[in-house]
Amino acid sequence: MARDLKFTRNIGIAAHIDAGKTTTTERILYYSGVNHKIGEVHEGASTMDWMEQEAERGITITSAATTVFWQYRGNKYQVNVIDTPGHVDFTVEVNRSLRVLDGLVFLFSAVDGVEPQSETNWRLADNYKVPRIGFVNKMDRSGADFLKVVGQVKSMLGSDAVALQLPIGAEDSFTGVVDLINNRGIVWNEHDKGMTFTEVPIPEDMLDEVAEYREKLLEAVAGYDETLMEKFFEDPNSLTEREILNALRAAVLDNSIVPMVCGSSFKNKGVQTMLDLVMELLPSPLDSEGVKGTNPETGEELLRKPTVNEPFAALGFKIATDPFVGRLCFIRAYSGKLDAGSYVLNTRSGNKERISRIFQMHANKQNPIPFIEAGDIGAVVGFKDIKTGDTLCDEKHPIVLESMNFPEPVIGLAIEPKTQADIDRLGIGLGKLAEEDPTFVVKTDEETGQTVISGMGELHLEILIDRLKREFKVEVNQGAPQVSYKESINGTTEHREVFKKQSGGRGKFADIKVVVSPADEDHDLSKSPLQFVNEIVGGKIPKEFIPSVQKGFETSMKNGILAGYPLSGMKVRLIDGSFHAVDSDSLSFELAGRQAYREALPKCSPVLMEPIMKIEVLTPEENMGDVMGDLNRRRGQMQGLDSRNGAQVIKALVPLSEMFGYVTQLRTITSGRATSTMEFDHYEEAPRNVADDVIAKSKGRIKGSVE
Repeated sequence: MARDLKFTRNIGIAAHIDAGKTTTTERILYYSGVNHKIGEVHEGASTMDWMEQEAERGITITSAATTVFWQYRGNKYQVNVIDTPGHVDFTVEVNRSLRVLDGLVFLFSAVDGVEPQSETNWRLADNYKVPRIGFVNKMDRSGADFLKVVGQVKSMLGSDAVALQLPIGAEDSFTGVVDLINNRGIVWNEHDKGMTFTEVPIPEDMLDEVAEYREKLLEAVAGYDETLMEKFFEDPNSLTEREILNALRAAVLDNSIVPMVCGSSFKNKGVQTMLDLVMELLPSPLDSEGVKGTNPETGEELLRKPTVNEPFAALGFKIATDPFVGRLCFIRAYSGKLDAGSYVLNTRSGNKERISRIFQMHANKQNPIPFIEAGDIGAVVGFKDIKTGDTLCDEKHPIVLESMNFPEPVIGLAIEPKTQADIDRLGIGLGKLAEEDPTFVVKTDEETGQTVISGMGELHLEILIDRLKREFKVEVNQGAPQVSYKESINGTTEHREVFKKQSGGRGKFADIKVVVSPADEDHDLSKSPLQFVNEIVGGKIPKEFIPSVQKGFETSMKNGILAGYPLSGMKVRLIDGSFHAVDSDSLSFELAGRQAYREALPKCSPVLMEPIMKIEVLTPEENMGDVMGDLNRRRGQMQGLDSRNGAQVIKALVPLSEMFGYVTQLRTITSGRATSTMEFDHYEEAPRNVADDVIAKSKGRIKGSVE
C-alpha cells in the first residue's frame, strides 16, 4: 500500500537568531508525541541542538532533520521538519535546507520584528520560491506587537502579509487569539500544555478591530480568487470556511499571500494552530509538477514527477558525521523509490554508490527504514564519496538536479597542530569538517607550508576550531585572521607567446596569440571565473591542443600577479597561433598559456579587490554619534538610518579588513548596549594605500619564508 503523498509536508523553520526557532521545534516534537518532556533551550537541554556547542551557546549550528506525525481533521500527516540556524555565518545551512523544502514557517519575534537575518533568509526563500507562513512568536514578552510585525513584513520584506488571527491581550496578559477565518475567540488550555483550546466569545473591546481585520483578510482572499469576489461583494459573511481556506491555500502556493499567525512557543500557545495551518495551507510534494534536471549525456532538460513510478532521483543536501553510524548523507527523494542495500549513480563523480542502510532521522537518533520514496527526506549511509549538492539517481536513467551555489569564504586563519601527535588527526578532522560544510575551505599555502582554513566569518571559524578540539581531539595554534582578497583586471592587452625548448631528442613548441580582458558583464563568474573564447580558424592550432591553452590560463588564475591572491575573473580570446608537427604537444600549449598569463597580466591594469561587508548596528540613540564616527574611521559608507523599538539602526558597507575585533570595540563604545550583525556583500577595488600595504606584506611573506 503506497503512502498518499498528499499527507506529507517537508517544512523548515527559519528566522533571525533568537526568535525562538529551536523552542518552537521542541514544541512540535512534544505535541506530536515524539518527546514526552519538553527540552528547553535556555536550560541547555533541547533535543534538536544536540551538538555541545549548540547547547552552550544557545544557537543552532547544523540544521537537523526530524520526522513527526500530526493528526489534522481525521488524517495523519507525516511532517519532515528541518530546523535551520539563524546566525549569519551559517547562511549555507539555510540555503541548502531551502533547496529541498516544500514550505517554510518563518518565525519573527513579536518584540524585535523583522531583523537583518530575517531579510537575508527571506530573500533566499524568495529565490527558491518557497511558500511560507509567518509565525510571530514571543507574544508574552513586554513590547510584543503583532500588527506592527505584520506591517514590517509588508513594508520591509515587500510581501502581502495577511493576519489570520488577532491576539487577545499582549505581554503578560496574552491568553489566546481571535481566529479571523471562523470569527471566534480561542484560548489554549493550560492542563494539557495547550494541546487543546476552548472557544470563547470575542472580547467586547475588540469587536471593531476584529471586523476591520476580518474584512482585510476576506478582501485579500477574494482579490486572489475571482469566483469569491462576487460573493464577497454581495455578502462578505456568505464565504464559508472551506472556501476561504481553499483560496488561501492557492494564494500561498503561488507566493501571493503570506498568512500571519501569532503565539508564544515558550508558553505553549499557538504552535498547535500553526501546525494545523501547515497541513491546511503549505504544499505537499504533489503540489509541484516535479523537479527539473538535465541529462548528463545529452544536456536535454528532464522532468521527474513526484511519484514512485518514475526513475529514482534525489539530492544530497547535507553530510553529517554521526558517532554511531558514521557518515550520513541527508537526501531529499524527488521521484522513484530506493531500497536499502541497492546501488545509485552519483552523477558528479560518475560512480556507483551502494547505499547499505536508510534512516528516518529524529534529531540525532535514527530509525532504520527499508526504503525511501518520492517526496521524502531521510539519511543514507554506506557510501564512499558523496558531497553536498550531489544528485543520486537510477543508473539506467541518469539526471543532474540543479545543485546549490555556495558563497566563497571571505576570511582565513593559519593553523598548525600543537604537537606531533596532532598532525594526522588534524588532517582527518579538517577533511571531515570540510566535507560537511561547503563554505569551509582548507588549503596549504605553498610558499609557507602553512595550513590555512577559510570561512564566512570569525564566529564560523571559531566554532570549527572548537569542533576540532572536541570531536577530533586536536589542539591547534592559530594565527591572526586574514582577509581573503582577490585580484582583478581593468584593462585589455594583446599578447603573443612562443614557447620553445630544445633538449636532446624531441623539443617542445607552442605559439599562441591571445587578447586578455575583463570578463563580459553577462558571464557568470560563479560557474567559471575564466571566460575562454576560441577564435582559431583553419586549423592553425589543432583542436586537441585548445583545451590545454584554456587549462594553462585556468590553473594560473589561482595566483594573481600582484600579491598571489586568486583572480576573480577574466576573458581570454585565442585569436591566432601555430604549431610544429613533431614538437608540439598538449603540455607545450598548457605551458604557453601559463607563460602568457604571467606576461600579459601586468599590462592589464591589475587591481586588488577586497571583500565589503554589510553591517547593521542596533544602538541606543545617545551612542549613535560615536558608533557612526567609529564606522567612518573604518572606511564605512553609510547606507541608511532607521529606528526600531526605540533604538537606532545604522546600516553601512565596511571593508572586512577594518572589522576585526569590532564586536569588542562596539561593546566598549556603547557600554555593551549595542548589537551588530555583519554579512558578506560584494568585492570591490581596494584603495591604493590599502592595496600597496597588502602587496608589500605578501612580498615580505614570500621573501621571509624563502630566507
